[in-house]
Amino acid sequence: MRVPFALLIAAAASCAAQTTSPSATPVAAGAREVSFQFERAGLPVPKFTIVVHEDGTGTYKGEEAPVSGGARAAALQATSPGRAIDRPIKLSQPTVETIFKIARSLDRFNIPCASKAKNIADTGKKTLSYSGSDGQGSCTYNYSENKSVTQLTETFQAIAFTMDEGRKLDFLHRYDRLGLYSEMDVLIHEVQEKRALEVGNIAPSLTSIVADEALMQKVRERAAKLLAQADDSGSKPN
Repeated sequence: MRVPFALLIAAAASCAAQTTSPSATPVAAGAREVSFQFERAGLPVPKFTIVVHEDGTGTYKGEEAPVSGGARAAALQATSPGRAIDRPIKLSQPTVETIFKIARSLDRFNIPCASKAKNIADTGKKTLSYSGSDGQGSCTYNYSENKSVTQLTETFQAIAFTMDEGRKLDFLHRYDRLGLYSEMDVLIHEVQEKRALEVGNIAPSLTSIVADEALMQKVRERAAKLLAQADDSGSKPN
């Protein structure tokens, strides 16, 4: 059944009224946290770290790839350094519980998680870490045959995808409004495939799109639906 756009707008407005960026509150000494660190050259964000505390708060920190000014600028070594990314996040309780449950089942990552197979394609250097009053540990890998490690990897990469998509939507909204249509389709597809998680963390970007009456209605409808889904899943920041 098609939901009237007016109702979607009302739901988005309600979500926006309750949504603020999660604040970076001090974490008590010994508080438990899980982190995921990723590095791979050649990507728009070749390096990032996600830290999650047991209360669902956390951070997404990364470094965008340097921007070249072209061949002529390269001759003058005029390459702009990549911008730093530092965003607070708030994850839904089911996601947090899964992350910490898996971390403890893997002995807080005090395990050999890297595959010993030869000639595996480089998918990026990844490090899972755990720290808290109950212990600490970490393991580094390119590829792991451990299904629990793979599940955590996919979860963290899906969160990172969402955060990067939020910045992309902001850019398109400002500089290429026609590009929002196809990009919104990409985000919706990735959410459906579980390759984009915790969409509530980009609620401000989606809310801005919903509120812009100059945009195509279909774009605003898609943004409103994503906001409603984030609200229903409990992934909306407090």
